[in-house]
Amino acid sequence: MAVRFLSKTKGKALAGTALLRLDFNTEDDWRMQAVLPTIKFLLKRSSKIVIASHRGRPKGFEKKLSLRRDAAILSRLLGRKVLFIDHFRFGEIKRVVAAAPRGSVFLLENLRFVKGEETNDPRFARQLASLADFYVNDAFAVDHRANASLVAITRFLPSYAGLELENEIVSLSRVMQKPKHPMILILGGAKAADKLGVIKYFRAKTDWFLLGGGPANTILFLKGIDVQESVRDRDPKDLKELKAVANYKNIVLPDDFVWHDGMVLDVGPKAVQIFSKKIGEARTILWSGPLGLIEQKRYARGSIAVARAVVRNRRAFSVAGGGETVMFLKKYGLDKKFGFISTGGGAMMDFLAGKKLPGIEALR
Repeated sequence: MAVRFLSKTKGKALAGTALLRLDFNTEDDWRMQAVLPTIKFLLKRSSKIVIASHRGRPKGFEKKLSLRRDAAILSRLLGRKVLFIDHFRFGEIKRVVAAAPRGSVFLLENLRFVKGEETNDPRFARQLASLADFYVNDAFAVDHRANASLVAITRFLPSYAGLELENEIVSLSRVMQKPKHPMILILGGAKAADKLGVIKYFRAKTDWFLLGGGPANTILFLKGIDVQESVRDRDPKDLKELKAVANYKNIVLPDDFVWHDGMVLDVGPKAVQIFSKKIGEARTILWSGPLGLIEQKRYARGSIAVARAVVRNRRAFSVAGGGETVMFLKKYGLDKKFGFISTGGGAMMDFLAGKKLPGIEALR
């Protein structure tokens, strides 16, 4: 069964109250901004919207992880009041929602304050479902989790993929199924094992993997090169799997580095030159994970240069994802120059590795 997209759904089906699952789990409001089109779409068609989201990994109620502040931020972005509900007394919530005027928007407290959320408890999902007439998932970044508000919820309500989730599915599928060549995957970040599924999936589909950060350090280590105290994978099981990857003919490793205190903290100018040349020839580019310690500008130069090489290539379809990568691109004003910015980190990696995401599969 195919996923039902909100954008393709007739108006009558959306006439009641929507339960909208979003993901506000970021340092700033960029994921919130990405789903504004879905909220506005629903405001024109449905009577009311009840938004459900999460933040962090709380153990019970933690004030610092409350979504009260998110309600205020969303109110500002929408230009209308978002009513925050700070409890999970469902009978009371139902009465408040029922009595509210058409066009009302509510935000529930952090779903992860309730144990049943992360255990995919159908009883908790049924309680959430009792608040609405239909369900919309626009929380791609957490769709790799089998949570009650993503999976079990779909048993109890007609369910749809939101506009942003549709963009994710369409754009990432384009990279996987019909990429134009040459195709380049730029992979950095802290761990090579996190990228292992993607590397295996694209082994025969991509022209070049350009590695930096932990993935490059790990492969260099496996090739017998002393990376000293640099960030790299150390788990024996991961290293065993990565040993095969080290022999892939289409992996490009940095030739030079920026060192400090026995650690590789950035790719060097020669590596940037080689990477930029290949990026300039590409027609499809996927990037996940910075190539250096981007928190310090002197070690962000390699990542900045590579990002600029990507945006200079206007003939390529470029995709970037992962919170750290996106925040970095936003900081330097480069995010809007990419073809597509994914809201997912782990979810994007799993999707691109050909894995089935529980949140998307539940919509089928």
